[in-house]
Amino acid sequence: MDSNCFLRPAVDADSEALFEICLKTADGGNDASAFYSDPHLPGYIWSVPYLKFAKDFAFVLVLDGRPVGYVVGVPDTARFDRDLEANWWPLVRRQIAGLTPARPRDADVIERIHAPRSGTPWLQDDYPAHLHINILPGLQASGWGRRMINTELEALKKHGVSAVHLGVDPKNERARGFYRHLGFSELEQDGAVAFAMRIDDRSGQSAS
Repeated sequence: MDSNCFLRPAVDADSEALFEICLKTADGGNDASAFYSDPHLPGYIWSVPYLKFAKDFAFVLVLDGRPVGYVVGVPDTARFDRDLEANWWPLVRRQIAGLTPARPRDADVIERIHAPRSGTPWLQDDYPAHLHINILPGLQASGWGRRMINTELEALKKHGVSAVHLGVDPKNERARGFYRHLGFSELEQDGAVAFAMRIDDRSGQSAS
C-alpha cells in the first residue's frame, strides 16, 4: 500500500472530490467522463448524497493531500431513500432542470433522478444496510480497498447493523472477484448482481 495514502472521515468540503471520483470510476471502475453531459450526474446518485445524509459512514482515501477514493454507506437503506426523496432529489431536480440528454448515459441518470429506484430492493429486508466504494484508476488493487471496506463495515457494526449489501456492474469482473475474496456472497436476480454479508459476526463467515 502507498505510504503516502491515508483514510479519514469525509467532510463537506469533499463534495467536489466525490463528484469527480464517482465520474472517473462510473464505467465499471474506469473513467466515464465521455458518457455524461454534466460531470455531476453520477455523483448525484452514487456518492454525494451519502456525504450529505450519512456523514458518519463516509470516508475518503487521500493521496498527497487529494482525495482519490471513497467508501460510503447507510445503516438503513429504506430510511435513506425516504430522506433523499424529501431533502435531496428536489434540489437535484432543480440543478438539472433543462438538461437535455446528449451523451450515452444522460437519459438513464436523469430518469433515475426524477424517478429514484433501488437496484437491489429484494435484499433490503435481510441486508438493510448498503455501501459504495470507488478508487481512482491507478490506485485500484493497491490494498486500500480492503482497508476501506473494513472501515465501513466496522462503522456500520458499531451502529448496530447486522447485514449489508452492495450492487455491482455485472461487467466489472475485477470488482466481483474483489468482493468474493473479502467474503461477500454473490447474488443475482433479474440480471442485477449484488453482494451481501452478515456483519454481526465478522469472523470470516460470508452471507448465505
